[in-house]
Amino acid sequence: MGGAEIKGGNIYWGRKEVSDFKGIVVIFAWVSVPHTLLPDFIDLYSSLGWNSLVCYAHYLSAFNDESAMSLAFCVTEELIEELRIRPCPVVFAAFSAGSKACLYKVFQLIDGGCEAPTYMHNYQLLRKCISGHIYDSGPLDVTSDFGFRFSLNPSIAKLPGPSKFVSWVAKSVASGLDALYLTRFESLAAEHWQALYSSVNFGAPFLILCSENDNLVRYQSINDFAQRLRSLNGDVNLVNLSSSSHVGHFKDHPIQYRAAVSHLLEKATSLYSHNVIRERERTGMAGMQDEISDIIYDLQKVVINSNQSFRRVALGPSDHFYLPSSEGHKNDRESGFPQDEHKEKAVCLPSSPSISAHSVLGQFLFDVCVPKNVEGWDVKSPGNLNGRLCASAPRHSPFSGIKRFRRSRL
Repeated sequence: MGGAEIKGGNIYWGRKEVSDFKGIVVIFAWVSVPHTLLPDFIDLYSSLGWNSLVCYAHYLSAFNDESAMSLAFCVTEELIEELRIRPCPVVFAAFSAGSKACLYKVFQLIDGGCEAPTYMHNYQLLRKCISGHIYDSGPLDVTSDFGFRFSLNPSIAKLPGPSKFVSWVAKSVASGLDALYLTRFESLAAEHWQALYSSVNFGAPFLILCSENDNLVRYQSINDFAQRLRSLNGDVNLVNLSSSSHVGHFKDHPIQYRAAVSHLLEKATSLYSHNVIRERERTGMAGMQDEISDIIYDLQKVVINSNQSFRRVALGPSDHFYLPSSEGHKNDRESGFPQDEHKEKAVCLPSSPSISAHSVLGQFLFDVCVPKNVEGWDVKSPGNLNGRLCASAPRHSPFSGIKRFRRSRL
């Protein structure tokens, strides 16, 4: 089978084309899935143009979170390395208890819900590429009842007579083992389901393939899982393939199974393309906003410099503006514009006019405008003009002397 043997299982590429592929399907399988079945799924995804990365977990990985985390680290690192070279849509396909043996830990890593390495930005790259979820004969959580049914052939449990006693003993042993780690198992089970429900936040569609005749996982539990995802606004397609065994849906119903998987992968491709376009538009708008901000900042600097220049002129009205001369003025002289060749011309700003109180004109205006006494004023009682107080003007205007003075000069 090849691949990398690590703690908790092994990881290998079922199909890895360099350029001619649409995306990557990550297969999460457990020991309840025979090795002989995996090539059939790898060929199915390959015929639809998808590469496949297989994570095959050992038996204890479904009970030990450390083994599941070890697998999750290796899977995410392998995916991130590939996505750095060529980003593409990624679909997670969990078979049987594969979600409990590894997948839910992958979700926790991406969401930052556990002790992740410092390169969290790499998980964000993977998060953007998640485009679909497939559950075949699952999700399946390991319980004492499952351990009993998995360890003992279901056909034996249904026989009458002494086999009933054997079934009872097997169930008692499984329940006893669970009692030793009851608290820990309950905690892991809660984390498992919470991580699967939180995957709705990725915005990717779900395909759940199940059967009412499955002898290891109850149809009702899968149906409840699908309904819970829908209540969380998940896009869920629940396909019930009757009369098929555990992880035997593709073998018993190849046409229906292929059609359902093909439809899910097409939706995943479309979703990924839409997200890429939206990300480019968002990045483009952000770049445009940065460019506009730079332009506004430059304009503000120009305005500030201009205000400082005008403020300098206002504070120093005697300052001069100098027009520099250069050799380029020769062209201006030839075109008919005279220029001073010897020195720079100084342009002075005129100062504001003022009137001195000690000048002749100032003394004259003071004598005319300010009366010596108020005897010539006719003060009347205030009248009402549109609700306002007013007083009559003096009988003899003080400016009459100015008029006579002008007549005499003329």
